[in-house]
Amino acid sequence: MNKLVKEAHENAVAHGWWEEDRSFGEVIALMHSELSEALEEYRAGRGFTEIYYTTDKQGQQKPEGIPIELADEVIRIFDACGRYGIDLNEAVSIKMEYNKSRPYKHGDKVI
Repeated sequence: MNKLVKEAHENAVAHGWWEEDRSFGEVIALMHSELSEALEEYRAGRGFTEIYYTTDKQGQQKPEGIPIELADEVIRIFDACGRYGIDLNEAVSIKMEYNKSRPYKHGDKVI
């Protein structure tokens, strides 16, 4: 996973996305936007596995759909982890191990 973190962050840097430092709040807001785009694809009636293509401003075929928006989310998270030096592989392993110890349907939350 950390290899993908490095790759995503290096690509973002190479494309100028970190020329001006962003606040952590802005980075998180951009992550929220990707999830909102996935929701909009769902609301538009797209299937969970459906990938379709549109033409971007450069005339290239741009992939779209719920899987693509979720991929964008993961890429943004990878980029942020690369920027802030977060060992995502370690964090995910720690959290997954902790989750194994949690009680059934913990939290008593409705949604």
